[in-house]
Amino acid sequence: MIIAIDGPSGAGKSTLGKMLAKKLGLLYIDTGAMYRTVALYAIRGEIDTRDREAMTSAAESAEIGLSGNPDNLKVFLNGEDVSEAIRSAECGQAASVISTHTGVRRILVERQRRLGESAENGAVLDGRDIGTVVFPNADHKFFLTAKPEARAERRYSEDVAKGRAVSLEHTVREIEKRDERDSTREDSPLMIADDAVVIDTSEMEIGEVLERMISVVVGRS
Repeated sequence: MIIAIDGPSGAGKSTLGKMLAKKLGLLYIDTGAMYRTVALYAIRGEIDTRDREAMTSAAESAEIGLSGNPDNLKVFLNGEDVSEAIRSAECGQAASVISTHTGVRRILVERQRRLGESAENGAVLDGRDIGTVVFPNADHKFFLTAKPEARAERRYSEDVAKGRAVSLEHTVREIEKRDERDSTREDSPLMIADDAVVIDTSEMEIGEVLERMISVVVGRS
């Protein structure tokens, strides 16, 4: 079984993807972490993230590994555990830029498909083009969204909890810029799949959203 979860930054995709995978006993694949890992590879190698050809080569060269359960997912770059390193604001912004490059997307989409298809019981993947590009025939598709202010508040709270020096105003601006980039890029722009279940999480508790998603998967609604 393949479950696709798409949506803009801060809508709760990763949190709910992990929870859903754990609940259903499926592999969790964090596609955003894969882009962040390529971004880290570029930053360390001082590669211009705006250079399409250089970034395509970087994506080909970067060996990305995912292991562990949804609660303790580890991300590896060429054998090194970079689970924490890829969560920096710098990596996040660089990942947003490189995700607009067709060459990078094609390489990572193919890797994501292989991971999903090789999963023993199935997989939950979250991202921005899972249900439209990576797995257009996924068994279940969800599109999680929320008002920009709500998404910025969540991201800001996460950054503060991790000791990152940011302001709410800065987070709002970054969310808006990310939304603009994701929705207007030429290759695989963020969009809602025709057969996706859309859930606005703005005023919902995580548990409520999870229950709604499980209801859809097991056929209760």
